[in-house]
Amino acid sequence: MLVKQFHMPLPSGKPAPPNRLWTRWFSRFFSALCLLAFLAGWPALSQEKSSDETNKEQDRELNQDQLKVNWFYGAYVPKDAPLLSLTGYQRVRLFVRQTFTTPGIYLKSSFLGLLDQDSGEPYEWGGGFEGYGRRVASNYARTAVQNVFSTAGNAVLRYEPRYDRCHCLGVGPRTKHALVRNFLTYNQTEKEWRPQVALYGAALGAGMLSSVWEPRSKLWEEGYEGVLTQAGFGMLSNWVGEFAPEIRSRLQQMRQHSGHAP
Repeated sequence: MLVKQFHMPLPSGKPAPPNRLWTRWFSRFFSALCLLAFLAGWPALSQEKSSDETNKEQDRELNQDQLKVNWFYGAYVPKDAPLLSLTGYQRVRLFVRQTFTTPGIYLKSSFLGLLDQDSGEPYEWGGGFEGYGRRVASNYARTAVQNVFSTAGNAVLRYEPRYDRCHCLGVGPRTKHALVRNFLTYNQTEKEWRPQVALYGAALGAGMLSSVWEPRSKLWEEGYEGVLTQAGFGMLSNWVGEFAPEIRSRLQQMRQHSGHAP
């Protein structure tokens, strides 16, 4: 089966090989992403009055509870830990963990790449490992760009980017808290509710921007898809994050029970 390929003319007039085009595009994107990350964090860092060493010391002290990132449900604050407003330095550290050093973003990109590979979208990228690699890289790029936008937006608004587990009891109230927190967050007081404008604005912007590198993509459709993905996956990840201790305990009990079974 023939697969269409997009060729960009070179100065010599010959079309560039698809592999070279993809490598060139992704290297430029990664460089631009690093620049965006720096620009997103610089205003917040410049507002801090203490020195870099002091900020690093504060980060080390609060690292265990305030900068936790789970591979599935992302950044969260444990139920028994105080919810403290992040400094600019800590926001940048959290962004780096979510975007580069935590396996969650790579696992999510790989899973979404499998779904796209199964559906054959976009058709122009073909199949096999090459097509799958392009789809994984595209999903990673979209999530990374969304992280840049949301980090910058939350820093400017001083909104809370992490999920806090409910201090209530019962499956119903805790489930309600998990679902509502996907659409509402706290301002700098860590008590007053605010709409998740930075999160969903970032999902819209990242989706629209992905139309630049995806063939046959439509600007607003991609943005709309990004918002829907955030709404669905956000509610699921919050719910799992809320009940993670119970889920983990239940799995351990099942493992122990199966180990002692005759």
